[in-house]
Amino acid sequence: MTASSQAKPTSTRLPRPARRRQLLGAARDVFVAQGYHAAAMDEIADRAGVSKPVLYQHFPGKLELYLALLDESAEELVKCVSDALSSTTDNKERVPATFKAFYDFVAGAGEAFRLVFESDLSNEPAVRAKLDRAMRDCSNMVSQFIREDAGVSDDEARLLGIALVGMAQVSARYWLSTDRAIEKDQAEQMIARLAWRGISDWPKTV
Repeated sequence: MTASSQAKPTSTRLPRPARRRQLLGAARDVFVAQGYHAAAMDEIADRAGVSKPVLYQHFPGKLELYLALLDESAEELVKCVSDALSSTTDNKERVPATFKAFYDFVAGAGEAFRLVFESDLSNEPAVRAKLDRAMRDCSNMVSQFIREDAGVSDDEARLLGIALVGMAQVSARYWLSTDRAIEKDQAEQMIARLAWRGISDWPKTV
């Protein structure tokens, strides 16, 4: 067998955005399954069906690839929460809508939520900053409605906002870890009811 016959087939040439999307998809599979430290660029390239030089043309290293993927997952979560909060003007409905956003995110295909909530690289400053920003963006959106409607101070609204977001993400992750022992809709409604009974003690300002 000649050397040329052993060479890896050249992948189909794709436009740069499409190639980037393909590489991120392959990287997500590998990082979610193995974590950052165990993941190898060789395996990501193989999963994407490209050579390592092609992978490095788009991402100069494993950390840069991970950060790009983390950005994508964090933006997805923030958008889900933003859409939930803007889906109604009724605060009683905003609470379950927001919890649903978190449950939808953790139940999504590919388990991308693990990159945001269970990263094994959270001690890396660049990663920590992105993780913190995602949670801060979510809690700030929630606290804005609390501040406007409940008549509390900025500091109080921020504390209540991060508490609700923390309840949503921790309960959603726990629910998933039980192999969905409770139906998703039921779990969302249970936790949302618990949260609403607490937050509704602060009356809407007139």
